[in-house]
Amino acid sequence: MDTAVLIAGAGPTGLTLAIELARRDVAVRLIDKASAFFNGSRGDGLQPRTLEVFEDLGVLDAVLAAGSPQYPMKVYLDGEFVQERWMSDTVEPTPAVPYPNIWFLGQSQTEGILRERLSSFGVQVELGVGLEGFTQSSSGVTASLSTGETVEAAYLVGADGGKSFVRKALGIPFEGTTDESIRMLLGDVQASGLSHDSSYWFAPASSPMSGVAFTPLAGTPHFQFGAPLGDGDLAVETSLPALQARLDSVSGGGIQLFDLAWSTVWRPNIRLAASFRVGRVFLAGDAAHVHPPTGGQGLNTGVQDAYNLGWKLASGSADLLDSYEPERRAVAARVLGISTALMEKYTDGDEDAHRRGSETQQLDVGYRGGPLAGAGAGSLRAGDRAPDAPLVDANGKSMRLFELFRGPHAAELVFGSGVVGSSEVPGYRILPAGSVASGPDLVDVGGHAYAAYEAAAGRRVLVRPDGYVWSITA
Repeated sequence: MDTAVLIAGAGPTGLTLAIELARRDVAVRLIDKASAFFNGSRGDGLQPRTLEVFEDLGVLDAVLAAGSPQYPMKVYLDGEFVQERWMSDTVEPTPAVPYPNIWFLGQSQTEGILRERLSSFGVQVELGVGLEGFTQSSSGVTASLSTGETVEAAYLVGADGGKSFVRKALGIPFEGTTDESIRMLLGDVQASGLSHDSSYWFAPASSPMSGVAFTPLAGTPHFQFGAPLGDGDLAVETSLPALQARLDSVSGGGIQLFDLAWSTVWRPNIRLAASFRVGRVFLAGDAAHVHPPTGGQGLNTGVQDAYNLGWKLASGSADLLDSYEPERRAVAARVLGISTALMEKYTDGDEDAHRRGSETQQLDVGYRGGPLAGAGAGSLRAGDRAPDAPLVDANGKSMRLFELFRGPHAAELVFGSGVVGSSEVPGYRILPAGSVASGPDLVDVGGHAYAAYEAAAGRRVLVRPDGYVWSITA
């Protein structure tokens, strides 16, 4: 069997999964029925936990170089400037949380960075190759492609979007709603008269929540625009002249739009697949759950689906593969609730609808009580995100726990006394702050590691390959 895993859909989810597999030397093919790569912003907000995932995948530096922190939003009512506001408060990094703020980068740019990383492993996205059918047995999946090729694979993953062919072929219900009464005009466009160092909101003073937003797309000359559509906008034009007329009606003119890269009328699909797996076939990303754009959760949740599934597919362990659905479906249901609640703030006209808090950052996503997390006590337990912390080695070189976790492996932390290397995974002894390290031992800087892991001498913490605590002993 030349292909171990066949992935349908080369968006952020499929790309992340392909990287996870390729760096573990798993034979993977990534196909997409599209004839060209998507060129637009769509999901442009990268949450703190996704930045941590991207650090592990080796793409964070490129993402930070290409993107931008949040922009202030300048609010204009009836063409007059009234205030400047921020989506969220900027938070300083801490030893445990190195990337506490959202980062903005258009989806097509994020995908380009992920494709480049994937190509470093010798794997390319196969465009214009659709999945037309598949069957499975206890030993593998046989897939028919639009090219006429038949592929034998150990597993198939549907990362093929909200209209997923894979999900439909499996007959999995996509439970939820599509609300035709709530729609939004979205797209990317250039705008003369607007500075690229700020976002903008133009609206009538009589109805301040019904306007047009423009957000700069870092590294490009474009802005992402969004305009809520009322009940009267039943037949919506998505053309450049129609968008210009809509802007002029709320801004008073003076801003010229041009170079419309893409546009669409978005309707809130709020749906969750009844299951994320049937036999050797898995669903991930929008194929398994679709979200309102409020809160910037969709792309990020899909990336983390892939990050959860990749190491489990590579292992081939039945127990690990069985854990994918209960772990990730519970997270997707929770995130859908967050996105929906934020969307309802917009529809209710809540003045704080634009504000975002820690609930959207996905740093608190975890798997306590899941099939891989045993019972425990304390603030940090099995299933929780493993915190970062600064360390120093015997030569005085500074490093971080995240550097120890980086790569396609689990890691064991041994605090103080205890045998290191007693398991099959890399082990590291962490000495208390003020200690003198020798050999491979590492010293906790400032006591942050011991505090974050509630560690006393002899405590052992096993960290999963996806950066979550697997077990805590002593």
